[in-house]
Amino acid sequence: MNYKVVIPTAGLGSRLKSLSKYVNKALVTIANKPSISYIIEKFPENIEIVIPLGYKKETVKDYLTIAYPKRKFSFVEVFPFEGEGSGLGYTLLQCKDLLQIPFIFCSNDTIVTDEIPLPDQNWMGYADITETEQYRSIRFEKYSQVVEICSKGASGNVKPYIGLAGIYDYEIFWKSMEEGKADGAINVGESYGLRYLIEKEIRPIKFNWFDTGNLESLQKSRAHFQQEEEPNILDKEEEAIWFVDNKVVKFATDKEFIANRVKRVQYLGSYVPELITHSENMYAYLKVEGEIFSQNPNLPSFKYFLDWMDGFWEKKILDENGTVDFKNRCGVFYKDKTYKRVKQYFTRFEQIDSEEIINGSHVPKLMDLLNKVDWAYVADGIPVRFHGDLHFENILIKNDGMPPFVLLDWRQDFAGILEYGDIYYDFAKLLHGIIISHELIHNDQYTVNHRMNNISYDFHRKHSLVECEDALRQYLIRKQYDVHKVDLLTALVFLNIAPLHHYPYTSLLFYLGKSMLFECLKAKE
Repeated sequence: MNYKVVIPTAGLGSRLKSLSKYVNKALVTIANKPSISYIIEKFPENIEIVIPLGYKKETVKDYLTIAYPKRKFSFVEVFPFEGEGSGLGYTLLQCKDLLQIPFIFCSNDTIVTDEIPLPDQNWMGYADITETEQYRSIRFEKYSQVVEICSKGASGNVKPYIGLAGIYDYEIFWKSMEEGKADGAINVGESYGLRYLIEKEIRPIKFNWFDTGNLESLQKSRAHFQQEEEPNILDKEEEAIWFVDNKVVKFATDKEFIANRVKRVQYLGSYVPELITHSENMYAYLKVEGEIFSQNPNLPSFKYFLDWMDGFWEKKILDENGTVDFKNRCGVFYKDKTYKRVKQYFTRFEQIDSEEIINGSHVPKLMDLLNKVDWAYVADGIPVRFHGDLHFENILIKNDGMPPFVLLDWRQDFAGILEYGDIYYDFAKLLHGIIISHELIHNDQYTVNHRMNNISYDFHRKHSLVECEDALRQYLIRKQYDVHKVDLLTALVFLNIAPLHHYPYTSLLFYLGKSMLFECLKAKE
């Protein structure tokens, strides 16, 4: 049967709050894949999919064209997509000319696990649940025909309509939508036109439904689709990594961030995957088959990895001016960024810098600690080819072939330098990821208690990671690197990333960083 699909993405998705602040809600991540992918992949590749665009339109268009180059998408820009005159009905009417054929309507926050039937008759999807306050609902008789489409909160023998419908009598649907512009069609959306199809018969079809349109239901959907073997990638409002088919897609709101990531591939060479395409906010590479190091960290593999990294950390020979410039950049990168991030933390979480008891130790104000740091010592780095975010989630052990490892999700620059950075930063990032693993955070295996100025925190650690920490320290000593500097920079890493994450994880990072910094300074006295 010849038909089309329409998936509106023009709306703001305000019910998802900060998750849709920087990205269209159709791209909110579920099990390391945007929610819209679960919809797209329910349909054959030869079916044309109409995508109305509005809020964050570039991100939706870029993602779909990068992730699904073989599919046919028709993009329709909708304006206005918010405010007066906007509405789901208005959005659909902008697509009317492309939908002069039987079609399937699917809300971008509706995921079903069942097969979606053809629109060879009129049908509406429902879920066999009793909750109807948040959703429109349908009433149908025992002969399986919809007799009423009800507004939100309807009671009695009704079932929630899930925002998924097959529209066979499209001419009647569009006629009613056009004629109903002044009577509610603009705001009501597809339900308005579907009411006029009841006389032609609408079949109710039950689906196993997952709603992604609000925070509570989104969490339930994420829990259902989560897979044990998937990487533990923590949510960031302005960044995401998605796994689609055989591709990995990296997204960031910062266009310079993406541009520099792409440029750095030429310096990282075969140590990272080869990019296959990129846009202003995204790039993609073919998925490399293997196991993320964090899934099975073990001492023999880690020792082998460190030896392999000797070849990666190729030293950069600088002249006198280059050496001075590099130290200045290290100073800005470590000192200035740390002060900025700490102030960001205090502002974001409305916290006051104060003396505190942390896990039984009396610790001065953080600013007092930072003012005691020998920043010239910290800035005396060693320029090498660097990764910049070297932790176990970004190290892949290949299934076969050479090289044995592939480095993922590299940093975009080091203080504006693309070609090289400080090796001590790679060491510190590696150590921070060994101390606090993403798996631990993902499974909530940590505690932070804050009562006045008395703070206590604790977190689980795998024995294998403790062994890896010991091996890293032995490696640093054997290679004659400064272990104290690595510890100091690791403390700064925790402080720097604290304002970027969610509560209460952010508190764990902050107080761990503060207490580590205190211990490092005390060791030097």
